[in-house]
Amino acid sequence: MFKDELFSGSGPITIWINSPGGDCIAASQIYSMLMDYKDEVTVKIDGIAASAASVIAMAGTKVKMAPTALIMIHNPSMAAFGERKDMEKAINILNEVKESIINAYELKTGQSRTVLSHLMDNETWMNANKAIQLGFADEILEDEKKQVPTEAYAFGAREFETQLVNKISKKDVPTSKKGRSVSDLKDKLVTIKKLI
Repeated sequence: MFKDELFSGSGPITIWINSPGGDCIAASQIYSMLMDYKDEVTVKIDGIAASAASVIAMAGTKVKMAPTALIMIHNPSMAAFGERKDMEKAINILNEVKESIINAYELKTGQSRTVLSHLMDNETWMNANKAIQLGFADEILEDEKKQVPTEAYAFGAREFETQLVNKISKKDVPTSKKGRSVSDLKDKLVTIKKLI
């Protein structure tokens, strides 16, 4: 169902995740489908991407988290029954599943396999800032309604100086009301700049 819906159209898509996780193999399939999708995939985590859901999130071209969202990674688990040989086989399976999960984390984060393995061993919970710091996410979701327009804070001393010199240079009259020439005003501006 997910594959049919995913490939029913084209163009950039957004995947919202709020999941405690689930089956590792299902997560692997969804992850692979998203990685195979030709256009940009934006993943937005608005609640939690835990366990297997964190693997799906790693398929995002860009991963954004709400400031209140969480990512949780841990070692895979399974139920096993039988004798010693069966338990050893279960351990081997879990080790391989863990390595496959690390593959996805490593591709997204750039962290070493050793670091990622330790994070999983310790069942690591990450808020948005920590997830960005470790490479699991790219940015925090922001309220676009509250963003200040760029023009309101785009200011630099050099830009101000250039604009002021340009205004002075455009004067038609070679001298100001007090009798100063444009070149005098430019020289004064350079002096003021040195004092700041």
